[in-house]
Amino acid sequence: MRSFLRVFGLAVTAAGLCVALGTPAQAGCVGLSGTADGFDRQTAVSRAQNALAQAVAEFKTQKRLGAISVSAMRATPQPYWRGSVSPNLYQKPDIVTSKSHTICWSGVVSPSVCTSGAKVCW
Repeated sequence: MRSFLRVFGLAVTAAGLCVALGTPAQAGCVGLSGTADGFDRQTAVSRAQNALAQAVAEFKTQKRLGAISVSAMRATPQPYWRGSVSPNLYQKPDIVTSKSHTICWSGVVSPSVCTSGAKVCW
């Protein structure tokens, strides 16, 4: 009977190790954004997309990630001088690429402010 319990215990332990070692690393996704202003819309878009690219690179380094996928995601505007952006201030159309979704609005100080958003998965 003791040998049966010992074999049973070893079998349960081995099965537990196989399950623990056999599971892949937990994958996840996070939304990132970058906001910038400019003297015109084109400059603000470029700066916001660069801020987003920098945020993605910093996140990847911070989390020590290898391969990631980046896709466009509409981010919430991040205005500098006001609490929210009213609908009449948005500058249309949105700029959507495979890696970012950029929205722009008329700023308080700058003629154009933009936020670019992306979903990063690993």
